[in-house]
Amino acid sequence: MSGPVAERRTRKRLLTRQAISDVATRLFFERGFDAVTIDEIAEAADVGRMTVFNHFPRKEDMFFDREHEIRDVAFAAIRERDAGTSPVQALRSLARRLIEQPHPSFPLFRGTYLFVETALASETLKARGRQMRDDFVRALAVGLADAVGRPHDDPNAHLAAGLIAAVWSVAFTQAHEAFGRTQDPSEANGTFLALIERGTAGVEAALADTAYASPGVAVHSSTP
Repeated sequence: MSGPVAERRTRKRLLTRQAISDVATRLFFERGFDAVTIDEIAEAADVGRMTVFNHFPRKEDMFFDREHEIRDVAFAAIRERDAGTSPVQALRSLARRLIEQPHPSFPLFRGTYLFVETALASETLKARGRQMRDDFVRALAVGLADAVGRPHDDPNAHLAAGLIAAVWSVAFTQAHEAFGRTQDPSEANGTFLALIERGTAGVEAALADTAYASPGVAVHSSTP
């Protein structure tokens, strides 16, 4: 089926999904992830239990429902980088843009504070977060390899992805803690960017002879 009827159904489905997610997030923030049941989410969203599962197979999916948007932002920065800019440099520039022009999916740091605190209070969410990070590193390695014309099993692509993910994780965690201590977004922003700069310099040093960090390097030189 196509046309206006299908479009209306799609819009209705997306609106229902967003309504469920919004209700679930509010309850998670108010009471903690583990204390909230699927039945309570369904009742608060005025939908059936199976409707919740149709949109979100796992309860964690409601909490991390914007994961794909964050991935898309990172991959777009690599894919749409200027000529003469390496993938590593493109991600460094992305960090600054996220501070100067916060993305709706990644509103650093005031906008992410309660989200992170809720995640840290749940072993289930922390485990899901680790799984998501591993999935992201694998996907990032593929995106980096594609960006410089290398095969997906290029060891340097996987090294670059792991190092980049580690730098961003440390920078975000330290900035989150800084905001928790001071409630000062400017201090958190400064911590985040300083660590991104220092960490990115380390990534560039480790991959200096590859096209991932040095756009002028021949592609074939990324093989160890």
